[in-house]
Amino acid sequence: MQPNWIVLSLTLAYMAAMGLISFSVRRHARSAGSFTSGGTRYPAFLIGFLLMSEFIGTATSVGTTQTAYRVGVSAAWNVLALAVGFVLYAILLAPRFKELGENTISGALNKAYGRPTKLATSIIMIFALQIVAVSTYAGGGTILAGLLNVDRTSAIVITGIVATLYVSVGGMRSVIYTNVLHAVVKYLGILAAVAFGLSQVGGLANLRVRVPEAMFAVDTVGWSQIFAWMVAGIGAVFSTQYVIQAINTVQDGRTARQASFYCAFLLVPFGIGAALVGVCAAALLTGIPAIQALPGLIARMDDLLAAIVVAGLAGSLFGTISALSIGAATLLFKDFYHPRRLSEDGTSSLRFVRSMTVLVGLIPIPLAIFAPDILKVTFLAKSLRATLAVLVVFAFYAPRFGTPRAAVVSILVSLVLTIGWFLAGDPGGIDNAYVALVIPLAVMGTAELRKRTTLRNESVAAP
Repeated sequence: MQPNWIVLSLTLAYMAAMGLISFSVRRHARSAGSFTSGGTRYPAFLIGFLLMSEFIGTATSVGTTQTAYRVGVSAAWNVLALAVGFVLYAILLAPRFKELGENTISGALNKAYGRPTKLATSIIMIFALQIVAVSTYAGGGTILAGLLNVDRTSAIVITGIVATLYVSVGGMRSVIYTNVLHAVVKYLGILAAVAFGLSQVGGLANLRVRVPEAMFAVDTVGWSQIFAWMVAGIGAVFSTQYVIQAINTVQDGRTARQASFYCAFLLVPFGIGAALVGVCAAALLTGIPAIQALPGLIARMDDLLAAIVVAGLAGSLFGTISALSIGAATLLFKDFYHPRRLSEDGTSSLRFVRSMTVLVGLIPIPLAIFAPDILKVTFLAKSLRATLAVLVVFAFYAPRFGTPRAAVVSILVSLVLTIGWFLAGDPGGIDNAYVALVIPLAVMGTAELRKRTTLRNESVAAP
């Protein structure tokens, strides 16, 4: 099979246009603050698209079609869980984060639990963002390998290097502009893939005949997995660094809530569409590895249609990496570098943020080569953030519950045990998302019980 140079050329032209946008807004990123914040205010619908762009990257697209190829439309639950998360976020947290004035998750928890919790939060968040980058590169490399007719390892390396260079140009403002355009193209791409897949199988009715009935059941993937996706997805929305940075670019709490609702609304058809693509691939491409479901379907398209889909995938890859890199670099700057270098000039700070953006973009590349199941790797990162989500809810609604020390212990224990549980293969069928949820509840609950017991004993002992 020869490389599809037409599709590749059109995709590269699209990416070059996005690169020009990033370069044109470079002048707005002349300080570390403007690089990480965007420097102005944006409307709710624009930020709704921006929020969605971080959650519909290649890991979600390829991962959803990969899972749907095996189990059917119930794979869409992994995206629908995010939609539920944004509805709850709109109701419970979006206005509060905006009013708080912090653009890092660690800064928000610092106000409730102190600096040790702030640093522990940064560590687990950076770790989670890097895991998402691993799955994003793995998904992007899978698509690019088919286009270039190269092995997957080479494709991942190319993807990672190009994406990292692309990200480091214009900062948060360029991320906002380009990621919104990426999200639009990605949406069009997944709709085009659904239309093409259905046309190839003869329509939805014929598709239902050609695949097992269970492929259209809402619970084929299993309710345990669906609930685990809910826990991990809601946790990711509540405590993702990029979400907080995006929310802080709007005018006020009301606009922040509207942006979150817009994002939830946009996620639903995307998740269902991606799952339908996987089911169409199952009907058309029997016997292939599940991870090749979307690339295999693209290979059957005409050049123009394939270019739209691939451009959307490429855009979502760079958009997701932009969000992840900006988020991780912001945490490194605000929590580790800036407090120790308050006397340094703005040029040094900007240089640090740019260099960290490049570094966190390159580190995941070797790990992406060995990523087996893209969706599982993606949801490990979401599971880790479930711990932070619990602490965020406590911080806003029960700030005196537990202790600052217990908050730190929750984060560190969750980081070790959740990853260990994942590597052990989720023993007993218990998803690692549940581990990440239970740990902070148990640790903070125990701390609260001890605190109340101590106060009660002191009260009894007092004369």
